[in-house]
Amino acid sequence: MNAAQRYYTVEQIADLLDLHVKTVRGYVRDGRLPATRVGRQYRISREDLEAFTGTPLAPAPAPRGPRADVSSIVQVDGVDRHTADRLANAVMATALGRHGGAGADPGGRLRVETVFDEERDALKFVVLGDLDTTADLLKVLDALIGGTQ
Repeated sequence: MNAAQRYYTVEQIADLLDLHVKTVRGYVRDGRLPATRVGRQYRISREDLEAFTGTPLAPAPAPRGPRADVSSIVQVDGVDRHTADRLANAVMATALGRHGGAGADPGGRLRVETVFDEERDALKFVVLGDLDTTADLLKVLDALIGGTQ
């Protein structure tokens, strides 16, 4: 279903508005939602739907082609709590500075989580994102780790 299309079926309207199909048909039969009968089905225009909801429909998302994501777990051994906190803060600041929002970019293409294991003096980074963004972040992490040795 495309939010930019001109006419919708009752089923599409129900899906868009998160309503039951019978509820939408009731709106049409009651005259609250104008529709045109085509054979045995109703068609609702975009304009009538926007008037019914009182808001314009969101634009259709841009078509996407194939994309690749990467999941990485990086374990840094031999770090104390202070060093682990410093590394985690630096990596999170890098991720936030480049991509905004609590460990993730607005498009949801980068997510970073950290876990410190005090018993093993090990820090783990879990990085989920697209190939380029993750590679950039891993380069920063490599530079930071090289600076701790």
